[in-house]
Amino acid sequence: MNNLFKRVALVARQGKPETVSPLLELTEFLRANEVTVLIEDESVPAELMGDYQPVPRDTIGRLADLVVVLGGDGTMLSIARSIAPYRIPLVGINQGRLGFMTDIPLQGMTQSIGAILLGDFVPEERILLESVVMRGDQELFKALSLNDVVFSRGALGSMIEFEVFIDDQFVYSQRSDGLIVTTPTGSTAYSLSSGGPILHPTLPAIGLVPICPQSLNNRPIAVNDSVLVEFLLTRGSEARVHFDNQSHFNLQELDRVHIRRYRNSLRLLHPLGYNYYDMLRHKLHWGEKLL
Repeated sequence: MNNLFKRVALVARQGKPETVSPLLELTEFLRANEVTVLIEDESVPAELMGDYQPVPRDTIGRLADLVVVLGGDGTMLSIARSIAPYRIPLVGINQGRLGFMTDIPLQGMTQSIGAILLGDFVPEERILLESVVMRGDQELFKALSLNDVVFSRGALGSMIEFEVFIDDQFVYSQRSDGLIVTTPTGSTAYSLSSGGPILHPTLPAIGLVPICPQSLNNRPIAVNDSVLVEFLLTRGSEARVHFDNQSHFNLQELDRVHIRRYRNSLRLLHPLGYNYYDMLRHKLHWGEKLL
C-alpha cells in the first residue's frame, strides 16, 4: 500500500473505557497497512501496553507525520496546541458530543482513515492565537489557543473593567462579565453562545465578543488576524484569562495581555465530501433545503 503517511500517532480521549475498542481496531488496521503506529502515553490502555512503546505527547510532533484523535473537540484542542510548532496534520474521529472538528464517525472510520492515508482528503488551515501576559515589563505567562482567549470576572459576582487596544490604537473601555477573543474555529463555541458571529475558517479574522456588557452599545466586532490585540485590566480583583478553557492565569489590575496570530496554522484533514455548511447545518440543527 503506497501510503502518504508512514508514521501515525494516535491520541485517545483519556479516562473513557469506550475508547479502548476503537483504538484497538484502528491500531490493527494501521499495522495491517504497514503504518508505524505511535500511541500517546496517556492514551494507552492496559490491553496495548505489552505491544507498543508509548510516546510522550511533547515528542509526537517530532516523531509522527500524521496525528489521529479519537475523542471530542476538547481532545483535539489539547493535542493541536502541542503539535502546532511542527505543522503536523490532524484528523479527528468523533467520540464526544458535538464534534465540530472531529468529523469522522466511528462507524466506517477505517475506510475514512484508509482514504486519507492514500491522499484522498480535504485539507483546511486553522489559525491559532498566541497570548502573553505582561505585568509591567515582565512576561509572566504564555499560551496558545485554537478556540479562544476568554477574560472573565473569576469567582466574584461583580463585573470587571478593562480597555482594549488594536495595534496600539485605543478601541474601547468596557464594564462587563468579560471578553472573548476568538478564532474562526472558536466562533462556534463560547463566542456563539455569547452572541458572536460565526466566522468561516478561511476568514483571516479574529472576533472580539463581550460577555454580558453593562452597555448594550458594546457589540461584537471582527478584525484582521494580522493585528495585535491588547487587553488592559483596569478593575477586577479576581479576574482570570482562560486559554481554550484548558489553562488559565489569575490577573491583577493593570496587567496586560497581548494576543496575536501564532506563526503556524493548524492543518486539519477532512474526508472527501466534507462541506463546512453541511457540518453547521447538522450540528446546529439548521433547516434543510425547501426546494
